[in-house]
Amino acid sequence: LGASAATLGVLAAVASGAALASALATGGFIDRHRRRPLLIGADLLRAAVLIAIPIAAGLGVLTLPQVLTAAALVAAASVVFDIASHSYLPSIIGKAELVEGNSRLAATESVAEVGGPALAGLLFQWLSAPIAVAANAVTYLVSAGFLATIRNPEAAPAGSPPDHWTRDVTQGFRLAWSDPHMRPLLLMTAAQGLFGGVFSALYVLFAVRTLGLTPAMLGLAIGAGGVGALAGAVIAPRLSHRLGQGRAIIVAIAGAALAVLITPFAPAAPVAGLAALIVSQVIGDAFAVAGGVLTASLRQTLLPQAVLGRVAGAFHASAGAMSVIGALGGGLLGQAIGPRAALLIAALGFLIPALIAVLSPLRDLRENAPAD
Repeated sequence: LGASAATLGVLAAVASGAALASALATGGFIDRHRRRPLLIGADLLRAAVLIAIPIAAGLGVLTLPQVLTAAALVAAASVVFDIASHSYLPSIIGKAELVEGNSRLAATESVAEVGGPALAGLLFQWLSAPIAVAANAVTYLVSAGFLATIRNPEAAPAGSPPDHWTRDVTQGFRLAWSDPHMRPLLLMTAAQGLFGGVFSALYVLFAVRTLGLTPAMLGLAIGAGGVGALAGAVIAPRLSHRLGQGRAIIVAIAGAALAVLITPFAPAAPVAGLAALIVSQVIGDAFAVAGGVLTASLRQTLLPQAVLGRVAGAFHASAGAMSVIGALGGGLLGQAIGPRAALLIAALGFLIPALIAVLSPLRDLRENAPAD
């Protein structure tokens, strides 16, 4: 559709804003309802929204507002899925196996990431972007089918009267802020959302227009990150066992931040630029996934299951709010000083969460006692 850097920033901001609104409004609702139906519903909604794009393109009526609307709805449904999944897992496997369980989930996502983006790039290049979107819609239908096969009985959440969403949000933030180990994680999430918003707005533009990558090459670079992500899922339990939960998180966050610094220094030549992006993706995704597994497990372990949705909503809201600012600012910054310089600023910003972690009680956390 010929979008500019500023328009891509708006697109990323719209998605982040919808994710923010969803996180604010749904955490308490998820805590009060069975999670599996919500997971299936979120998949079906995303499939329906995405399949409308190739239909509109085929009819010649696809517009940027429709793409923005689709991005908002998919982002909102994805937050519901993520929060519900985060709350659902402890009821299936128990708190003692959470690091291993989260690692296995991350491993399956990593395997998909190896082939998914590369396939998307090829579909985009050979057939068109709308066909790639149609393929993505099908994957959500497959996901819903798999979820429908789960036979573990899910107990109804403990009865609690419905509350206004603002009180749910307030409680989620209060619970996260009052725990000395959750507080730095919340601050780190907000910082990652801010600088991640800049990256999400400019990464594709930088790769395609500055480095000269084809869509297939870009898909290959992102897919290569899946290899690193798979390694991260495997090493997360080992890092936790060897270093302790807190220090393992610090190492993972710092490693991911240093790997991101490779991207803005990628040479402006397709082959060399692709090589630099692959290195950055493999190393960065390995540490990022390890950090994600460890932080998610820590939250699930230290907090009661009855409030996981609200606290997860607070984390998503923090990241979402800062992502909106980062995406809008990143789009304008990229237009003003160029994508490479803007990405360098964002890459340096990713060091801030690592600094927060080093200065927090996480550095002394080795074992975590499960919540009641």
